[in-house]
Amino acid sequence: MAQHRTESPAAKLAVRVNNALTFRDLTVKGSENIAGCFKRIVLSGEDLKGFNSRGFDDHIKLFFPAKPGDAITLPTITEGGILWGEGPRPINREYTPLHFDAQANELTIDFYIHDGGIASEWADNVQPGDKLIIGGPRGSLLIPVDYQWQLYLCDETGLPALKRRLAELKNSASTAKIIVLVNVKEDSCIRYLEDDAAFNIEWVVSNGLQGEQEKDAVWQKVKSLPLPESDYYIWATGEGKLVKGLQDYFTVTKGLDPAYVRCVAYWHHK
Repeated sequence: MAQHRTESPAAKLAVRVNNALTFRDLTVKGSENIAGCFKRIVLSGEDLKGFNSRGFDDHIKLFFPAKPGDAITLPTITEGGILWGEGPRPINREYTPLHFDAQANELTIDFYIHDGGIASEWADNVQPGDKLIIGGPRGSLLIPVDYQWQLYLCDETGLPALKRRLAELKNSASTAKIIVLVNVKEDSCIRYLEDDAAFNIEWVVSNGLQGEQEKDAVWQKVKSLPLPESDYYIWATGEGKLVKGLQDYFTVTKGLDPAYVRCVAYWHHK
């Protein structure tokens, strides 16, 4: 095991803030295709009053009927837990809020469109006026923008969170060295970050590679990166086993401080 390298200053530790759990009944206002692999959906409704999402990788839960066509009503929050009423409990999936407009009461979410996903299927077929219940976010992790060396790794599922982070960095006029590594299955998804071309973004396009071959392409890029001694932050998301391997590589093999390495699984192979 490698000894942990010099940590970033304590003042740069990420801070978690909590929100009261709230469920909201929203209506689809509109949608559009983005970059050939995403569906951008705008939700609206009076229930969005008080909505708050301060962290770039916040998660909200979206609730879908257990059976297509079934209606879902807002649950009741009690001291004993959350009560959904009669019938099968709705299926939920977690997504990152891309943008919230408090004045217009509009929430924008980008859905990665892929085969076999209940949320993806819903988004691909959504129509204005359709309903969606969301819950959260329960809290936000506030990550400083002024680490002098920052690395961001993700696949398609992490792109909306990454897009939010790059916007934060642009608005902060950060002078940090920013490295972005994105693994996607199709090169059309590269257009998703076309407004962020000023950043050093390297794309690993699978082009039909799957399983270990796809992971190997990512690992080759990761292991070629020279890592700093201090004042760094690493954020990685994606498939569970890959993300766990990245966490171990950075913190165990390379000895980076776990307080400044955030590797979170967004999905798992079945």
